[in-house]
Amino acid sequence: MDNLEKLTRELGAEIQKDERYLKFIAAKEANDKDVALGELMGKIQLIQISYQHEAAKENADEGKLKAYDEEFRGVYTEIMQNSNMRNYEMARKDIDDMMNYLTGILALCVNGDDPATCDPTAHDEGCSGDCSCCGGDCDHNHE
Repeated sequence: MDNLEKLTRELGAEIQKDERYLKFIAAKEANDKDVALGELMGKIQLIQISYQHEAAKENADEGKLKAYDEEFRGVYTEIMQNSNMRNYEMARKDIDDMMNYLTGILALCVNGDDPATCDPTAHDEGCSGDCSCCGGDCDHNHE
């Protein structure tokens, strides 16, 4: 097990050198430094708290709930229009895709596939419907 841990730590170090990771960290730092975005994030949290507080009341005011919902949607739209947030979301998606691909390889290896040739993206072509091999990340609806 010590060798597996060593290799995993080496993989972690390589991930931290990857361009996608570096872009993600830069985007996260830009978000953290964006004062206007921070204010919007704080505002949306207050709206959520107000909504939850009102919704928890025995006789919740539906008008207030609707107003909080509309205000939330407006602030959320502002947040998502922020260029730093858009960059962060794109960088986060790239990291998520990379990690899903890497964990997909590991899952295939655990299921007996050849570590040198297995390809987690190949399952899309011949998806069996059994999501145990891909972890359910194939975006197929098997219901």
